[in-house]
Amino acid sequence: MAKSATPSQKFVPIREIRDGLVVLDDNSLRMVLMASSLNFALKSQDEQEATILQFQNFLNALDFSIELHVESRRLDIRPYITSLEERLHSQTNELLQIQTKEYINFIRHITEAANIMNKSFFVIIPYTPPFMPTQSGIFQKFFGKGHGPTPATSFEESRSQLEQRSAVVEQGLVRCGVRVVALGTEELVELYYKIFNPGELTKAPSTALMGRTEAETAKGAPLLAPDRSRDH
Repeated sequence: MAKSATPSQKFVPIREIRDGLVVLDDNSLRMVLMASSLNFALKSQDEQEATILQFQNFLNALDFSIELHVESRRLDIRPYITSLEERLHSQTNELLQIQTKEYINFIRHITEAANIMNKSFFVIIPYTPPFMPTQSGIFQKFFGKGHGPTPATSFEESRSQLEQRSAVVEQGLVRCGVRVVALGTEELVELYYKIFNPGELTKAPSTALMGRTEAETAKGAPLLAPDRSRDH
C-alpha cells in the first residue's frame, strides 16, 4: 500500500510572508535587514577600537533581542564569464581579443584554484505581540479543541512596533559604518527559498537593494520546491 510522504512545508515554521514581514506559526513576526560589509582589517588601530566601542554601545542600548545571520555561498562566476565571452566575439581589435581571452582564462583558473565565497549579512528583528487570554469552556476541556492564542494587537500595530525597532537598529549600525536596508516580500521569499532549497536558486538578494525602491509581491508565494518524493 502506497504511503504518501510528509510535505516539506510541514517542517517550516513560517505561515506567510506579507508586507515585508515574516509571520511564524506562533503569530510572532520577523523583520529581516540586509547589512553592508565593513573592511575591518584595513582600518587603523584607533578606527578599529572606535568601531568596536560603537558596536558595544549599540548592543548595550538594545532592549530587545536581535539575531545576526551570515550566509556564505560559493561565488557563481559563470554569468561574468559569459559576458566576457560575448565581448570577445564582438571585439574587432585583434590585440584586445587576445587580452580578453587571456583574462577569461585567468579568471577561470583563479576561481577553480581558490574557493571564492560570497558573504551576505542579515539582521533579524523579532517581535511577539501580546496575546489575549483564552477562555476555556467545558467543551474545550473535554475535547481539547481550541484556536490557540489570539493576538491582542492588529498586524498594523505589530508592524509599527517592528519599524520602530528597525529604526533603532539602523541608527546603531550606521554609527559603526554599516548600512542596512529592510528586505521586501519578494526578497524575503527569494532568501528563504534559497535557504530551504540549496542548489535550486543561486541568486542571492542583491547588494543593489541598498538603493532600491520598494517592490512588493502578492503574499503566499511558496518557500519550498514541490516535494516530489514518495514512499512506496
